[in-house]
Amino acid sequence: MAKQLDYHTIRQIFERFEAAEAEPKGELNHVNVYTLVVAVALSAQATDAGVNKATEKLFQIADTPQKMLDLGEEGLIEHIKTIGLYRNKAKNVIKLSKILVDDYGGVVPNSRAALQSLPGVGRKTANVVLNMWWQFPAQAVDTHIFRVGNRSGIAVGKDVDAVERAIEDHIPADFQLHAHHWLILHGRYHCKARKPQCGTCLIRDLCLFEEKEL
Repeated sequence: MAKQLDYHTIRQIFERFEAAEAEPKGELNHVNVYTLVVAVALSAQATDAGVNKATEKLFQIADTPQKMLDLGEEGLIEHIKTIGLYRNKAKNVIKLSKILVDDYGGVVPNSRAALQSLPGVGRKTANVVLNMWWQFPAQAVDTHIFRVGNRSGIAVGKDVDAVERAIEDHIPADFQLHAHHWLILHGRYHCKARKPQCGTCLIRDLCLFEEKEL
């Protein structure tokens, strides 16, 4: 396991991320907090691009829990059948929509515990919604963040929960809000799993990764 970088070096890294892109954005399309919850739930083991393609027309006709219930499970499946695990995801979206209507008056709750109680919504999904919609400095650790955190030494941990804690413990507070987006985008487009683009990497000289590519 990589060593954990010191506070000063991590601050330098995030100053560079901020200089390159001050306001990083998530890449899942949504029109309100409800569609954000649905989009993130659908994105498990799927690409953001694939989810966006499937939800483009879906969210035009079902952008509230009640409209999703009116569409129904089979109607939803017609829109999302290009996404992996679509049948199970459709069941969860219908279930969570019913809970939102019955228990929350159709309003998406803004607590992590309440969000995680919804079918198909785990801690990562809840953290994405809290961060993107309510500007809460929650850290949603996906495969990109797990890889970048451990490779670079920014946030070292043996599992996603440990990496989440490492981000909260080691990344300066003024960078916490956008930290997970900077790390996701860096992992998606630069620090790739198979062919990391170390030669053009913004943080090459600060990163602890020992097998840097040219």
